[in-house]
Amino acid sequence: MAKSCEPSLQLLHQHLQDAVDLEFWTIPFYMSAMYSIKDRSLPEYQRIRTVINQEMLHLQCAANMANAYGLSPKFTPPVYEGTTIPHLDFNLDNPDVIKPYTPYSAEIGPLDELRVNGMCLVEIPDYETDITHWKKALLFATRGEYGSIGAFYRALRRLAYHCRNDIKGGVRQVDYFKAFYNNMPNMTITESGDVGFQQVELLIDLITEQGEGECKAEPVIPPTFQNTADDTEPENDHFAKFNEIKNDLAQSSREPCWIYQGKPRGEYCAKNAALELILIEQFAELCKGLEGLFSGENPQQFFPVMASVGAAVRNCWEHGVTPKFS
Repeated sequence: MAKSCEPSLQLLHQHLQDAVDLEFWTIPFYMSAMYSIKDRSLPEYQRIRTVINQEMLHLQCAANMANAYGLSPKFTPPVYEGTTIPHLDFNLDNPDVIKPYTPYSAEIGPLDELRVNGMCLVEIPDYETDITHWKKALLFATRGEYGSIGAFYRALRRLAYHCRNDIKGGVRQVDYFKAFYNNMPNMTITESGDVGFQQVELLIDLITEQGEGECKAEPVIPPTFQNTADDTEPENDHFAKFNEIKNDLAQSSREPCWIYQGKPRGEYCAKNAALELILIEQFAELCKGLEGLFSGENPQQFFPVMASVGAAVRNCWEHGVTPKFS
């Protein structure tokens, strides 16, 4: 077990960067599964789309919190290997809770049992994860000490409270989602100190209530945190939506051809390799744009690049190329 650490601004900064990394990790993983679905009108596609939009919101929240505490977040292409999900270790969970979602994969691929199990595990409710650590008020600085995102955010919340006097309101705050959440008071941190911490808590509540692993007595997103614009199931959190997809896949009588499949890399032609490279280059531009956006710049090409990444993912699948981001 890792050595426990006392709360500090340095440790908070590490957790805030980890939050950015973890939220960012989910977006290409979910996006690749979504774009592997050929028919965009299918409920599986629509459910994943709404979750991706909220993951982008969560990324904004994590970056806004980081800036409020004096950390300019970094954005690097995530790594997708084996069963490794950044900063999470599902071995810390109750095996009986995890068992229905194994085996799983953390590698980029089409929407299948391995991928949807991984998606469910990322969003799995906290249950008893990390309760002993929480009661003893212990925090760990090394990766792999949290069995769920819910446990991770509880640790981050406590660190944020400890460092609340370090909050500086109005520092490089970004808000691109206000029009989608009419009931949400604020998505930026405009105040300092104790009042600023209340705004930080609101953002953490937004993230955890929408499905980042928070165990709730009533599995319904409160109205404050519901999408009021373009979600046909605004009350359902991420875990509920992914479980619906898991059940749909298990019961579906559709032929496998409704999902794009990637061919072995050894069979890639020159055009396939070019499509892969285009996606890698565009995703690198997206990372650069995000870093500029949350460092106070106003990248003019940010939104076109973001849209082009989705188009490049789709284009890869249509040509039998499994998306690759680095």
